Amino acid sequence: MEIRQRTILFKACLNITVATWVAVMFLLFPACSEQSSERKVPATNRDSLPIMQTIGVESYISDSGVIRYKIIAEEWNVYDQLDPSFWSFEKGIYLEQFNADFIAEATIQADTAYYYDKKKLWELRSNVHIENHKQEKFDTELLFWDEYKQEVYSEKKIRIEQADKVIIGHGFESNQQLTDYVIHNTEGIFYFDEDTPESASDTLRNDSI
Repeated sequence: MEIRQRTILFKACLNITVATWVAVMFLLFPACSEQSSERKVPATNRDSLPIMQTIGVESYISDSGVIRYKIIAEEWNVYDQLDPSFWSFEKGIYLEQFNADFIAEATIQADTAYYYDKKKLWELRSNVHIENHKQEKFDTELLFWDEYKQEVYSEKKIRIEQADKVIIGHGFESNQQLTDYVIHNTEGIFYFDEDTPESASDTLRNDSI
C-alpha cells in the first residue's frame, strides 16, 4: 500500500512539473516561423519525435514583458532536435494579436500551423482566416507571418472582404497589423449594395478560395 501511495504521489508531482514547464515555454518564446509543406515525422527516428506534447492549449505569449498574443490550440508539439526546429499545431490554431494597450489588433485561425522558433516565422495552412481591427476579413490557403520583418505575406489566391466590397487577387503583402497591404494580380473586385443578402456574401467567399 505504501509503495502504491508513493507511485501516485510521484505521478502527481511529474504532472505538475510538466505543466509548469509548458507555461514557462510560452512566456520565454514569443512567436513566428516558416518552411516546409506537409510535415510527416518518422516515428523510428528518436530525434524526430516531439520533445513536448501539450493537449488543450490556451495561453498568453509575452514579448519584452508585454502580452502580445493569445493562443488556443487542441494540440501543440515541439520538435527541437530537427533542423530547422519548429512547433506544430496539426489540429488547428486560433491567435489573437494585441497592441501595447492590450487591445486586439487581429485574430487568426487556420487548420494547421507551424512556428519556426529560430526564424520567428509562422506558416499557416488550410482555411486561413484573419480579421483586423477594421473588421476586414482575409481568407487564403497559405499565409506566412514573419515577426522579424513584421510582415504578413502569401503567394496564393487571397480573398479580402471590406465593408463595401470583396477583392480577389493572387499574392499579398502586408504589415503585421494587416492595415497597410498590397494585393498582387487582382482578379476581381465585387461591390456589395445594401440589398445584398448575407448568403450571397457567403457564397462568394466559398467560390473564391
